[in-house]
Amino acid sequence: YTPYQAEIAQGRLEALLNFQTLVSELTGLPIANASLLDEATAASEAMALARAVSPRNGAHRFLVDRAVLPQTLAVLHTRAEPLGIVIESVDPQGLESIPADVFGLLLQLPGVDGRLWDPTPVLDACRVGGVISVAAIDPLAQVLLEPVGQLGADIAVGSLQRYGVPMGFGGPHAAFFATRDAFKRQVPGRLVGRSRDAEGRSALRLALQTREQHIRRDKATSNICTAQVLLAVMAGFYAVHHGPEGLTSIARRVLRLRAALALGLVRLGFQLDAGPAFGTISVVTACLLYTSRRG
Repeated sequence: YTPYQAEIAQGRLEALLNFQTLVSELTGLPIANASLLDEATAASEAMALARAVSPRNGAHRFLVDRAVLPQTLAVLHTRAEPLGIVIESVDPQGLESIPADVFGLLLQLPGVDGRLWDPTPVLDACRVGGVISVAAIDPLAQVLLEPVGQLGADIAVGSLQRYGVPMGFGGPHAAFFATRDAFKRQVPGRLVGRSRDAEGRSALRLALQTREQHIRRDKATSNICTAQVLLAVMAGFYAVHHGPEGLTSIARRVLRLRAALALGLVRLGFQLDAGPAFGTISVVTACLLYTSRRG
């Protein structure tokens, strides 16, 4: 196999290594790949990995947060059907116990309604019960929050569109996938690592990679050839440009803008969902049904 030029160009590999480092620091997990297609795809890859490494032999159910993004849920259903996985939507805060036929759980933090909550109890229950936990996160909100890996999540996924990538720029936006060191051999996509060449000089290379579908088709877990490398490079350099202080300032600005909008909506008489949130506002509305009669 002859590597593509993009797979050995040291500048691009260095940018992707920076991307991986950024994701690891945001999530608190030691292993991150060099991007995937989008958040929904990353979540489906996490579901497949969770089943592959789950200690619960024969388990076939995957619990999904009711607050998951709709496109993520759609891709999960598509991926689950041929694998014989049964997906069940649940309220993770209301989980008192996890059935024996469940191998994994996906949380959305913050959820589609923007709500933030402490997932530590349910993550602890997953760890005790041998259930693989996945957290789909907002990387900008994560700047202000404790990393989900430190809270107990086994896998973290999400999209880095917020990091300097214009909406609609190149279609989907580079997703990230991070997990624990024990699962590094099952991580989808590509991982960039540091090595030494034949003359002993330091060099970057693709340390681990799951090839495209046309190569070892039965073993492939991802058939996304480009893996959104260019957008991953953009997101990584955006983080380098702003640095930790700059990203924190941007995240706090999002909070201030949301608070200002929320205050304005309340003054206009709208009712908002209570509770902590980051960049989303949920407005409670009432739908009135009018009927007319003839005669």
